[in-house]
Amino acid sequence: MPFAKFQFKAGIDREGTNYTNAGGWFDASLVRFRKGFVEKIGGWTKQSATSFLGTCRNLFPWISLEGSKYLYVGTHLKAYVLEGTTLNDITPIRATTTNGIVFAATNGSAVITATDDAHGAVVNDFVTISGAVSLGSAITASVLNQEYQITAVPSANTFTFTATATANASDSGNGGSGADAAYQLNVGLDRFIQSTGFGSGNWSQGAYGASTSLSFTNQLRLWSSDNFGEDLILHPRGGSIFYWDESGGTETRAVNITSLSGANLAPTVGLQTIVSDTDRHVIVLGADPIVSGARTGSIDPMFIAFSDQESIVEWQPQTTNTAGSLRLSSGSEIRGGLRARQETLIWTDTSMYSMQFVGPPLTFAVNLINEGTGMIGPNAAVNSPSGVFWMGDDGFYSYNGSVQKLPCSVLSYVQEDLDLGQAFKVFALVNKEFNEVWWFYPAESDGTEEISRYVIYNYLENVWSIGQLVRTAWVDQNVFGRPLATASNYIFNQEDGDDDDGSPMDNVFIESSDFDLQEGNNFTFIRRIMPDVKFYGTNVDSGVPQINMLLKTRNAPSESLTTKATTDISNNTDQVHVRARGRQAVLRLQSDDDAAVGNRTGYKWRLGYTRLDIQPDGRR
Repeated sequence: MPFAKFQFKAGIDREGTNYTNAGGWFDASLVRFRKGFVEKIGGWTKQSATSFLGTCRNLFPWISLEGSKYLYVGTHLKAYVLEGTTLNDITPIRATTTNGIVFAATNGSAVITATDDAHGAVVNDFVTISGAVSLGSAITASVLNQEYQITAVPSANTFTFTATATANASDSGNGGSGADAAYQLNVGLDRFIQSTGFGSGNWSQGAYGASTSLSFTNQLRLWSSDNFGEDLILHPRGGSIFYWDESGGTETRAVNITSLSGANLAPTVGLQTIVSDTDRHVIVLGADPIVSGARTGSIDPMFIAFSDQESIVEWQPQTTNTAGSLRLSSGSEIRGGLRARQETLIWTDTSMYSMQFVGPPLTFAVNLINEGTGMIGPNAAVNSPSGVFWMGDDGFYSYNGSVQKLPCSVLSYVQEDLDLGQAFKVFALVNKEFNEVWWFYPAESDGTEEISRYVIYNYLENVWSIGQLVRTAWVDQNVFGRPLATASNYIFNQEDGDDDDGSPMDNVFIESSDFDLQEGNNFTFIRRIMPDVKFYGTNVDSGVPQINMLLKTRNAPSESLTTKATTDISNNTDQVHVRARGRQAVLRLQSDDDAAVGNRTGYKWRLGYTRLDIQPDGRR
């Protein structure tokens, strides 16, 4: 009999059963659909060998007036500015102590106890010590006078850290009875905590057994960032707003905007900061209001404050400027905002608003665009060439003048597996080169409470895909030429090469739904497979690229699949002889994890039409 051509529908469809999606694809990872066909995604390489501390959840690139390229990296422990391949620590200093900190060591231990009244530190905070003298012989001045991470906070007046040397019996001094300390901004959490009670907040913070009252400041550390000219505004959600002056160089740290020269009633706290593009106002979502001529210091989750035009220091509304404020009404808290074309879009937990510059005396007009279309997390929206896309509590949406709910063929799959307790970790990204929007999310099935999976929407071809990959932040190609992403304390160039930072990319696969053989009425016998796979990349000619093609069959939808044939496919494979019998079949194409490394690196693959040699084999 002649070969039968199987052309599967583009996209992953998980809304029905494996059998109801006959003729389509059911499961995948690390592949994309381009022009209707499946191909392996691009690889990634480390941007530099330097790692950062903490989990990064914010990347922001920009260029200075002199052409210097910068990348802001915000983690739950630190704030960095990358220049070239060097990560520079710009974490703000929260407080300083002068001639007020003393130390005590224990023989045989590297743990040092520091005493500093009302230090305000929490576990994992960083402190830089200076001006201390030797405690004896092992704990010298050079050992003490450096940056340390705080390991425990026994009381409001003491903390401990682990020194770079072990104390001995002679280390009985106190460090000179008055060393200096510079405390960096309190660290945030790398997981979202839902409620108050025992175990909430940072470990070892507060008295044993006491409940911790959660606020915006002791939840998941999410940064917002934007450039103000060539300078940087950085803002931890629920905390103060900070400013990094590029002219000071990468050795300087960010400072609180309230400390800037000329600062007048600048917000002391907020949820997110955005710089409006055309009119140059600094906008703080969830800012603290002005009452009796002063900021309250407490977040109003539906309140918005904005500065005078072209100013980061003037926030007092006056007839001579455009500073001001407004309050949203639909919802209980602002989830996040996004700068779009000629407007700033703002989502609450229930609704979506458009904020547009109209000039004095109102400065901004705010319009309620849609109710019931809130955003699931602060970073779950992204701007693309085809409009704005975001993930809500009940599905995926787009906005290009009007709100549309996207038909999604993997919606149930994502919603049923999404770890709702960590939904604030969801973030959206655009990959313009391939016309894609991605959402990374934490999956309950993986049990990590951390981002582990993604869903892709190709907005030009209107198809969806899914997969497994750990990424905690992403920014599209712009300043640095390629998309950048973070994972495992490193920055990666995405869509760079074909591999996992020089190693084989594992778990690359695409699997079809069940398809009938001879309409499913008769048993059929498959004798041969004629694959249509194109290999391309740097190793196609020098090596022998391979992937696995698996053929599975069953006799009824309720039965388990049985693998009938597993064969290696290379660029020289014309046809494969197999022996498979059944009523339905499933085709799977995957990376050859058993092959030699040389056969698995330096190439991508693209799947065309698969042909099967099928013969009728009776009904019994």
